[in-house]
Amino acid sequence: MRTKLSIYQKFLDGVPVYLARHYWWAYLWRPAVWFFDHQFIINLILFGQYRKLMTAAMAHIDKTPKGEMLQLTCVYGSLTPSIVNKIRPNVLHIADVSPAQLENVRAKIKNKNNILMTRLNAESLAYRDNSFSTIIVFFLLHELPQEARTRALAECMRVLDHDGVLICAGYNALPAKHFLYRFPVTRFILTKLEPFLASLWKFDILSALNELGRPFHKRAESIAKTEVFSSFYHVTTYQISGDR
Repeated sequence: MRTKLSIYQKFLDGVPVYLARHYWWAYLWRPAVWFFDHQFIINLILFGQYRKLMTAAMAHIDKTPKGEMLQLTCVYGSLTPSIVNKIRPNVLHIADVSPAQLENVRAKIKNKNNILMTRLNAESLAYRDNSFSTIIVFFLLHELPQEARTRALAECMRVLDHDGVLICAGYNALPAKHFLYRFPVTRFILTKLEPFLASLWKFDILSALNELGRPFHKRAESIAKTEVFSSFYHVTTYQISGDR
């Protein structure tokens, strides 16, 4: 007797179960990828803050060290083409577990020689230790369960060079005074659509980076932070240091 598959199970080809279960409709279903990758839509999802967040991220990228750069997972909107234009002729490495996302990004980049895309899970990156000077994580951490988030950050610490930087953009710490959090309806909608956001609000990224960096003899320090939308979002640069 055949068992009827849930919709998300049809997207389990090489992707984590949590991603397929909770986000198939946003990142794995090709019609949805086309829909969400419109500047108006992604700006609406981010309460009109996409341009400010992208501008802040690009300002942080301006101060990154020369060397190999990795964008960890694909990003909707114009961020990736902007990064490619800024760092060329250097190559931007992009890692994502979703073929639909990688195909979508490839279509947006005019000169394919400026990108090197690899299908990888952020929790298990097939790069050598100390491979990158810069890693950019743009609105990813809130979409990972805490265990997956921890493994992904551990991989960032492993593949970052001893004097590299990690740029994280996303939701800030618990926004207890922000109107979107204080209003029960918007708080319910946010945490319903983003089931792992509540755990990120209570997650200390810097402490986690330092704990996870110990096996690699690396430390992290927050050296620059830009807050957006009354501190609801942030872009933070973490400087990595340690013994070679």
